[in-house]
Amino acid sequence: MTVSFEDFLKIDIRVGTIVEVKKFPEANKPALKIWVDFGEDLGILKTSAQVTKYYSSENLLGRQIAAVINFPSKQIGKFMSEILILGFPDLEGEVVLLSPDHNVPNGGRLF
Repeated sequence: MTVSFEDFLKIDIRVGTIVEVKKFPEANKPALKIWVDFGEDLGILKTSAQVTKYYSSENLLGRQIAAVINFPSKQIGKFMSEILILGFPDLEGEVVLLSPDHNVPNGGRLF
């Protein structure tokens, strides 16, 4: 299936810096609660992510990631997820996060 460039532009993918991470013990599968700073205009948004194989609070704090910020919020247990952090599956299906290879300003939009 192909999509038009106009369709692509409807998906708002931004870069942000992870500023807080907490364990999410009540999640069905191992997950973390993550807060991401998308800069002055967008502020801090939160999500949960099943990324515990490769990531912990220590190695996530300060990391820049890419996320979709314009999906509807989704209730996950007692936690409201506002964004979708992007990643790719490894050979075992575990998440490897998508990050820029150089620091860029928070809130920058993918193009």
